Amino acid sequence: MYFQNFEQLLHMDGHGAFVWAAYAITVFVIIAILLAPGRRQRRFLTQLAGELKRQRVTDSNAGEN
Repeated sequence: MYFQNFEQLLHMDGHGAFVWAAYAITVFVIIAILLAPGRRQRRFLTQLAGELKRQRVTDSNAGEN
């Protein structure tokens, strides 16, 4: 292994903060990309349910007249 101990692995000759920050940002972006479609689908289904409910109310009110 290139590093003698865990502390050297974290420090990386003074570049550790940049390297580990880049890894953290990358992981965050990948997780966001994977979760976004599910959130978008839930939001769409909620909006669709609201529209269908409004349409049913409008249709039932039109039938009463």
